[in-house]
Order: sequence, then structure tokens, then C-alpha cells
Amino acid sequence: MEVLSSRILVRPSDPERSRRFYRDVLGLAVYREFGPPDDPGLVFFLGQGFLEVAGRGSGGAGADVAIWLQVRDIQAEHERLQAAGGTVVRAPEREPWGLVEMWVLDPDGVRIVLVEVPEDHPLRRDQR
Repeated sequence: MEVLSSRILVRPSDPERSRRFYRDVLGLAVYREFGPPDDPGLVFFLGQGFLEVAGRGSGGAGADVAIWLQVRDIQAEHERLQAAGGTVVRAPEREPWGLVEMWVLDPDGVRIVLVEVPEDHPLRRDQR
């Protein structure tokens, strides 16, 4: 299979609330907007991928679903998200595998894992 593009699809229980969260609280940049002006779908940049927030879902996030986002400065993101009213369920913590992770929730309970790769981590040296 040759994958040319990819995106994560989120079908929120309250689309406007989720659009505000991903745009204003999490701070993702909008790639494109589509659909009716009064209830648009939004596609956000996620580094080399995309997140589409559109339509309406049943309002429950699966316990096994998470969005993984690598950031440059996790402590700065922690402070910014707390100030913006984000739901931080676990503050930044260095994991046994060496990455620093913080967990936040979107309005429907989708877990978002923010990750910082420390300077001394092997991922910084592996150039594959």
C-alpha cells in the first residue's frame, strides 16, 4: 500500500465546542474549512498529518483511541493549555522509554498525548 495522505477523523457530540477546543485551546492551525458556513467541517494541520473535525458523533470516545502530537516545548504547552482552560489529566512526566509525555482530553474525552523528545533521546540521533 502506498499512502499518499492521512488524517484522523473526529465526530464530536458538539461540533462547535470541539472546533473551538482544537482551534482556540489546543491551538492547531486550520488547513481547510468545508461544508455549510453555519456548521463547517474543519481540517487542522497535525505536523505531517491532518485532523478533521466534522459531522456529529454519539459523544463517547473509545478508551483505546488517542491522538499523539510531538511538540518542541512540553512545559510551555502545559502552561499554555492550563491558562486556556484545557483539561490536563496528567502533567508532563518523563517516561521509562525516555520521552516526556503529557495527557489532555478534548471535550468528548478523546485522549491527546503531547510528547517532547529530549535532546539526549536516541530519536534525536537516529537518522533513518
